Amino acid sequence: MKYLALVYYQETAMNQMSQQQWDALNRECIACGEGMQASGHFLGGNPLMSVETATSVRVRDGKLLTTDGPFAETKEQLAGYYLLEARDLNEAVALAAKIPPARYGCVEVRPVRELKPENNLGYREVSL
Repeated sequence: MKYLALVYYQETAMNQMSQQQWDALNRECIACGEGMQASGHFLGGNPLMSVETATSVRVRDGKLLTTDGPFAETKEQLAGYYLLEARDLNEAVALAAKIPPARYGCVEVRPVRELKPENNLGYREVSL
């Protein structure tokens, strides 16, 4: 089963890191991804640019509405994601615990829902 591990942290705290600390964290993230890829668990992922670069898109009554910034104000910002292959939620959580930014913020783990042309399961119907 596929799981998306969403990485969140406080950008303001991360911006206070020295260049050496920031580079060390990024090397850890690269090594983490390489290790998970070697074990067959890492399917893809990317870090994201600062939340300041976000644009939120909505369509209401057929009209496009855009807003600079993220969808919601939060203490922690979405910083990136890891797409993981795991046998179950327990394994996905164990993998997410290895993601280095989990020490600074949190990693939200969610099952990936298969999108089909018909007979889709509702959010509450998906079994883990």
